[in-house]
Amino acid sequence: MDDERLARFEAVYRETYGQITAYAARRCDSPQDAADVVAETFTVAWRRMDELPAGEEATPWLYGVARRVLANHRRGEVRRQARSIELDAEMADLYGESPDSGVELKAITQVFRTLTDDDRELLSLVAWEGLDREQIATTLGLSRNAVRIRLHRARKRFSRALAEADVRFPAESRLVPAERSL
Repeated sequence: MDDERLARFEAVYRETYGQITAYAARRCDSPQDAADVVAETFTVAWRRMDELPAGEEATPWLYGVARRVLANHRRGEVRRQARSIELDAEMADLYGESPDSGVELKAITQVFRTLTDDDRELLSLVAWEGLDREQIATTLGLSRNAVRIRLHRARKRFSRALAEADVRFPAESRLVPAERSL
């Protein structure tokens, strides 16, 4: 039975893949989105093989599945964009430049992006998530001492990179918490 099911799925896949891919590509903003829609469409087809019509009826059935997958994808994209707008507004409120701050947020952002993934993660867990060393140790599966050492080194690298980029900001800035706070 499994061999028959697999053979039937493979046949439908071979016969319809190009059509479903073209359908998704014409309706998506990027090739990656289209690939996601196609993959999800055939995942649904595999899970619902018992409902998949035989012969030529399989193609319109798959178009229907692709249409629903695409609608779900679009709804998800709208939700992601709405969350992104909310987050942008929140971040602007929290870290917006004030006339007396002297903080060059774009420069800081660019420097931050040059750090290694590990350094960015450590600094983000402190500055954005507000975690202490114990919580970071639990999150990353490290000892508290390892977190202390890695955090110290990450801050030094970040500070050095900011100095090299000639970025200056007040010592009391919320963007780079003082070492004593942890």
